[in-house]
Parts: sequence; structure tokens; C-alpha cells
Amino acid sequence: MALSMTHQIGGFIGTPVPIESTAGEAPVKVNAAAMWKTPATNLRCKASRSDVIADGLSPPMSPCRSPVLGGIRPDLNVACQAFTLEAETAMEKEHVSGARSKRGKESGVPVYVMMPLDSVSMGNGVNRKKAVNAAMAALKSAGVEGVMMDVWWGLVEREGPGEYNWGGYNELMEMAKKHGLKVQAVMSFHQCGGNVGDSVTIPLPKWAVEEIDKDPDLGYTDQWGRRNYEYISLGCDTLPVLKGRTPVQCYADFMRAFRDNFKHLLGDTIVEIQVGMGPAGELRYPSYPEQNGTWKFPGIGAFQCYDKYMLSSLKAAAEAANKRDWGSTGPTDAGQYNNWPEDTNFFRKEGGGWDSEYGEFFLTWYSQMLLDHGERILTSTKSVFDNTGVKISVKVAGIHWHYGTRSHAPELTAGYYNTRKRDGYLPIAQMLARHGAVFNFTCIEMRDHEQPQDALCAPEKLVNQVALATQKAQVHLAGENALPRYDEHAHEQILKASQLNVEGNSDDTEMCAFTYLRMNQHLFQPDNWRKFVAFVKKMKEGKSTDKCWEQVEREAEHFVHVTQPLVQEAVAMMH
Repeated sequence: MALSMTHQIGGFIGTPVPIESTAGEAPVKVNAAAMWKTPATNLRCKASRSDVIADGLSPPMSPCRSPVLGGIRPDLNVACQAFTLEAETAMEKEHVSGARSKRGKESGVPVYVMMPLDSVSMGNGVNRKKAVNAAMAALKSAGVEGVMMDVWWGLVEREGPGEYNWGGYNELMEMAKKHGLKVQAVMSFHQCGGNVGDSVTIPLPKWAVEEIDKDPDLGYTDQWGRRNYEYISLGCDTLPVLKGRTPVQCYADFMRAFRDNFKHLLGDTIVEIQVGMGPAGELRYPSYPEQNGTWKFPGIGAFQCYDKYMLSSLKAAAEAANKRDWGSTGPTDAGQYNNWPEDTNFFRKEGGGWDSEYGEFFLTWYSQMLLDHGERILTSTKSVFDNTGVKISVKVAGIHWHYGTRSHAPELTAGYYNTRKRDGYLPIAQMLARHGAVFNFTCIEMRDHEQPQDALCAPEKLVNQVALATQKAQVHLAGENALPRYDEHAHEQILKASQLNVEGNSDDTEMCAFTYLRMNQHLFQPDNWRKFVAFVKKMKEGKSTDKCWEQVEREAEHFVHVTQPLVQEAVAMMH
């Protein structure tokens, strides 16, 4: 099948491409991750680039992001077999001579790729099965470590409490295993829909929504009475409000059922469980909901503590502090979702309520409730997956807008008590460290100068602060990009951030993993694919390499050429 890449891409973006049908769906087992042709001499050169500012950058995106895959053909071309033996030989050599870091593991940062958010259909089948099958083969050929997939509570336990349907996920996991890809499984206890990129709606389980309809206070609530159904309020974590079970019990039962169903794959194919703890799967309050235009970047958001369960806890905390007057409501002068800090009395830099005795009381309670929520769920998660060989991870949002202000208002409304005077990420890192969980952070690809300067955005400074916090707490740090980016500037920023060279630290510490957003048609376009392959190679080499970007690109060019038949199959899609 000697179709050009350009011709195949036509099929990828929607133009029908006539392709001969071949029998069978099983891909050729090609492990070409090591097929790089390294020049005999180690060239030293310097990259010279002009800064290109990306247009239209928006705030961190939720784990529910737009799906764009369509019917990739699964049957890999026989031409792939021509380089299978060469690939396996090269891999053996690389395995023997691969650089090892001081901590005894392979150096470099393994790269995972997020799957489409609707990889499993509402009918519990696999959406675009042929597309996903061929895409997995292509990713494996590029040296990608594995994939991340959302395991939706609202799909699996949709019909009734304790009734689990793993249908589509059984197929997806076996598909990943067949291709030799590892899986980061996200226990997605939130609704898909209402955040950046949420083009698909997957609500919470029907029976859970019925309970919320009966008792709207089960949903997060703002001071104007607006309810949010993205995730059940942490205020009722320990109350049997879901047909006799507490929310935390529901999450634990779901994870136990997952463990029992996939026990044969745990620790081998399924290597990580990322447990959802809030909207967008992140440990935070839904303080900046996009649904119905409620919030727009770079607004400060709003506190979410006005359901009766949260207010009951606030009242008890105020009484314990002998400040009964502080227990009836949250701050009433904190503005609205789309205000800026200086528009409000609570967040303004001079004399703001955040810097008062009351502000300290409220923000300590609000952030501690979030930490306690994390503790409860991690305790359950750890007991469920103990001795299964999987890592546990938790995602924390990269809220970088207004980071340069004193109050850090958007972080405060989300539950991160981080200000000019206080480190809000160290307590989170310490909580994760107590459970041996990985700290997964977003906005790794962003650079300060690419963001709106008037909103005092500082993603690089924020990433550095988080890296320092994780080092102090001795917890592993993993990363994700918040926006779809295919340019080398983003790749270089990710590479730089992944090496964790903060405050002069130049040891062998690196991120434990990086998850790339996302498997889609744009990734497989020729120029983007070439850049992505080079990026994966550079990430895997890590700090041990002294090659410059241009040298890696030259190696990537050879690799892309040799594996072209495989990638052509991956991009020949979209009927």
C-alpha cells in the first residue's frame, strides 16, 4: 500500500480515501521504539529560534477534552514487517546499553498520550474501534509508553447502584495490552461537560442524579444559589446520601469492582490509577465553571461553600474557634466569577479581606476541607489497590492567571490557599506523600510571555513552585499539557519543565511521567507527527543526553521515513 502521507492525511481530515480492503484486524507486532539511527559522531550544535507567541491561549483544560478520532484502519500494512526485525534488534541493543540514572531506573521521562474522552460509548462499546486500534499501533511505533483513559463512573455504574458494566473498557484494555502499551486509568467520578473542551456530555450515574434532584444541596453551591452537578459536594463525603451509601463508599466500591475485573492486568498493563477528586477530575472546587457562560478566563471565580453540608461544617469550625459570627456564610465581598482581584474588597492587594484574621480563618477551613477530602479518598484508594503493583496519582489544576497578584484569587476560590505570604501547594504535596501518591500537575507546556500580561499570568513560576513543593515533600511529580499544542516551542517548554532544574538543582531528578493531550487527527498530520516523534525521543533520553534538538530531529526524520507505512495506516481514517 504505497500511498503518500499527504494522500492519507486527506482521509484523516474527512476526505474519502479509496483504500484496498485487507483481511484481519490484528496489527503486526512492531516494536520500533528503538529504531533511531544515531550518527557515529556526537554532533554539537545550537538551536536558534525566534519566539513565536501562540494565539488564543486559554486557561487549563479539563480531562474531558474534545474527541476527534474517526475510523482508522486497524490492519497494518505488510510493509511494516520489513523493519520489524531491525526494530527488535535495535531495541535489544538499546536495552543493554541504555543509560541508567542514580536511582536505578532508566533515565528520561516516559510519555503517555490521552485517549479521546468518549473512547467508550454510552452503550458501553468502543467508539471508532478501528481508529483507536491503528492509533495505538502508531503511538507504540513512536516510542510512547502508554495511554491515559477516562473510566467514567457515569457510564460504568449508570443503571443502578452496584451494577457495573465494563464492556468497552475490557476491549480497550486488551487492545492496549496487545500493542504493548501501558495504561493510566482515570477513575472519573465527575461529569463530563461544562469545562473547556467538553464537547461530549457524560453525566453522573442516573441514580446519583436522582438523589441530587431530590436534595440539590448534594451539589456544590455558590452564594447566589447556583448549583453545580459536575461532582458531588465534598461536604457530604461521609453521609449516606446516595441510596444508603456515602459518596466515598461509592467511589471505593467502584474502584474495588474495577480492581476485581482487571486484576489480571494490574501492575503490568494497567500501571497507574489516577483517582478523580473533583470537577475535571482535579482536586479542587468547581470555582470556574464554563457551562452557560458562568465564568470566562481570566475571571477570579467564586467560592463554592454554600450548600447546607458545607455551611454546617463552617458553622462548627467557627464555633470551635469561638467566632460564631463567622459561621453563617462565606465572604460576601469576594466579587463575582468574572471580576478581577482589584474589583473586590476581599481580594484587593491593600487591606483585602484575604489578609485579615477572618480571611485566614475562612481560607484555612475552605482549603482544609479539600485536603480532608483528598485524605479520605486516598485512604480508600490505597486500601483497594494495595499490593497490586499500580501507582496512585492525583491531578491538581494549574491555575496560573492572577498568579502575580498578592492574593492569588483564582487559586483561593478553587481551594488552594496559596498567596504571596503562604505556600498552598506544600500541604497538598505532603498529603499525597503520606499516601505515596504521585502529584500530577497541568499547564507544563505554557510560558509566561505567551499569556495575557494584564492578568499577571505566570505558569512557569507556578510550575516551579509546585516542583519545589514536591521536592520538599519527597513526592513524585508528573505533568500534562493543558492545551493542545503541536509546536516545538511547547515541546521545548515541556522538556525544560520535566527536568526539574529548579533553584539550581542539577541532580538526576526528573518528572516520573508526562501525559500528552491528545490522540487525535492533528497529532498524525505529517509535520506534527514528525515533531511529536522527536519530542518523545528527547523526553525518553532525558538529562543523560547532550544532543541538541536539531540532531534529534534528524534522527526522527529517519525514523518517520522508515515507519511511514505504519503511520499511514494510523492516519487513513474518517469515512
